[in-house]
Amino acid sequence: QVRLVESGGNLVQPAGSLRISCAASGFTFSSYYINWVRQAPGKGLEWVSSIDRGGGSTYYPDSVKGRFTISRDNAKNTLYLQMNSLKPEDTALYYCARDRGFGDGMDYWGKGTLVTVSS
Repeated sequence: QVRLVESGGNLVQPAGSLRISCAASGFTFSSYYINWVRQAPGKGLEWVSSIDRGGGSTYYPDSVKGRFTISRDNAKNTLYLQMNSLKPEDTALYYCARDRGFGDGMDYWGKGTLVTVSS
């Protein structure tokens, strides 16, 4: 049974930093690209980052590029998102999601971890 469990969400001040994690189980973690996706209050889903199977290639939208860093530890079946220079508009529920591959979307999602950026 595929499981993705996010953790580490918290209240952080603007310009602060936070690292969130996603623990994976029930599948061969190292065989899949994995994504971070967020949903701000009252808004739709926004893709935040992706990482390839080995962790050597990473992808970001302009909204977080240079501030967020995705990484993975395949030995621990864990995905990370290091978030620096946080802004109030980064406030959202952050999900990790397994990629189907071949541009076919994401098939398994965690329940999310809440990041709130506020003074």
